[in-house]
Amino acid sequence: MADQPYILVLYYSRGGHTAEMALQIARGVERAGGIEARVRTVPPVSAECEAVTPAIPAEGAVYCTADDLRHCAGLALGSPTRFGNMAAPLKYFLDNTGDLWLSGALVDKPACVFTSTGSLHGGQESTLLSMTLPLMHHGMLILGLPYTYEELGRTEAGGTPYGASHWAGSDHDRSLSDDERRLCQRLGQRIAGIALRQRESA
Repeated sequence: MADQPYILVLYYSRGGHTAEMALQIARGVERAGGIEARVRTVPPVSAECEAVTPAIPAEGAVYCTADDLRHCAGLALGSPTRFGNMAAPLKYFLDNTGDLWLSGALVDKPACVFTSTGSLHGGQESTLLSMTLPLMHHGMLILGLPYTYEELGRTEAGGTPYGASHWAGSDHDRSLSDDERRLCQRLGQRIAGIALRQRESA
């Protein structure tokens, strides 16, 4: 385990929008100073039992390991919306963290969530809320975005008090708006700051 604390920014993305949100959250984490952002993804799942995914993805973040999650100082979890819920690959990863649950490895660590949807009312809030459920079972402390962040009150795209969100458009051609980008960064700064304060008071 490295001495330098880190926030694990763990996501699944197919269209690239959730991946971009992850990078913006990581940027916010790094701005806090004294803590790193470790960006990781999960492999896709297949209905074919013999399908094998390469150990290292061809591009983007590397795959998350159990130790990445075990030793993090905090977790930012991101997924595109799938019928108002998180994508199957991320759910599959979390379903295999029972050993961390048994050991209490994540208890009292801060966590936050983020999502991207094709339609503005396509289940952003239900996805964010459902993503917090396994994190609460792990005993994590769930953080959202307070309305003291002015971007939350003026956004005309994504952004919720439950976590950062992005409206990608039905053709997935909408880039992150300035407000969406800033809210991602604010969420990263918030979880980093709270993780650092926890370490200082320990």
